[in-house]
Amino acid sequence: MFISSRQSVLRNAWVRLALGAVFVLALAGVDAAWRPTQPAPAQARWPAMSAPGDQPLVLQAQGHIPMPPQTPAAHASSLLAMPADAAQGVLAFWFAGTKESAPDIGIAVAGFDRASQQWQAARFVVERQALGQALGFGVRRIGNPVAWLDADHQVHLFVVATGPGGWAASRIVQLRQSSASAAAAELTFKPVRVLPLAWGWNISHLVRTAPLPLQDGGMVLPVHFELGLKIPLALRFGARGEFLGMVRISRRTHVLQPTLVMQSAQQWLAFMRDQRPEGRVTVAQTQDGGQHWQDLPDLALVNPDASVAGLGLAPGRMVLAHNTSAHSRTLLDLSQSVNGQQWLPLQALAHGSGTQEFSYPALAWADDSLWVSYTDQRQRVAWQRFGVSQR
Repeated sequence: MFISSRQSVLRNAWVRLALGAVFVLALAGVDAAWRPTQPAPAQARWPAMSAPGDQPLVLQAQGHIPMPPQTPAAHASSLLAMPADAAQGVLAFWFAGTKESAPDIGIAVAGFDRASQQWQAARFVVERQALGQALGFGVRRIGNPVAWLDADHQVHLFVVATGPGGWAASRIVQLRQSSASAAAAELTFKPVRVLPLAWGWNISHLVRTAPLPLQDGGMVLPVHFELGLKIPLALRFGARGEFLGMVRISRRTHVLQPTLVMQSAQQWLAFMRDQRPEGRVTVAQTQDGGQHWQDLPDLALVNPDASVAGLGLAPGRMVLAHNTSAHSRTLLDLSQSVNGQQWLPLQALAHGSGTQEFSYPALAWADDSLWVSYTDQRQRVAWQRFGVSQR
């Protein structure tokens, strides 16, 4: 009787184990079928430069982008270079409101007018409540807008939208231009989708840095997963914004907010924020157009748990905007490199002291100029423009 009972217990345990294994395999199958497959290798595209890529860059203009009226807080800007025939050369997006997590936070936009060489008035283009109504679920806060121009010159906007649980329980929402004009004063958006990045609880993914444009008109969007572990990812999109798949960038679990920099059409680097106490700018590399990534040794550049922004300007020339103080965001600088491993100072962007903060830089190339924007004291968005020196 004792042996029979023991056999029955063992048999039941094996049955439960087998059923559990079947359940896990079924979930894995559903997950694999639900997500897009990994796309073919991509060919990245250099910025359009009329001058040689090795000419020096000199500061031409700087200031603050106008804020929407009665808006005391701003953070996490994104810059978008516009086509040569557009009235505005650059659009800037950022989130603004009373404070970072306030219910009135919205996504603001302003455009740099080519004729007057001035930033025009800012306005809100995405608001939390309207976005939640369009999506069909509650949105507690929005932020981190990242803009992209598709092959039809339609503006897409990727934003972080949170529900209960804060930023770590967020989703990435893709919006597309719904207005006839992309001018900042007329621009409107409608949601396309919540990006399908995980089966079931599709949360804890955030976007922050600019996409890498591709020769086929599509792009690669760097994002990261953030729920305990940090996992940087590269998302592939087609020429009109269709989501094609994703791949993991780094095996590390303490890095986030990757920024993608091309060295050649299929060789790219990903520079990342480091959450370790004595952090360094971390880096990974792909040599096959985003199919596979390998971690490289950390750079000598310190990283005080702060976002970085990189841009490849031409073969053998890349720039990186990053905080250069080991434990604070009081210093923000621009560095340059030939190979992505050794970096030299290029320009001091903002140097403060005490509790002053200059953070979350963004870079873009437009009108033969390097444009830089960044958060100034969590109150405004500062900008600088570097032109090619005529030597």
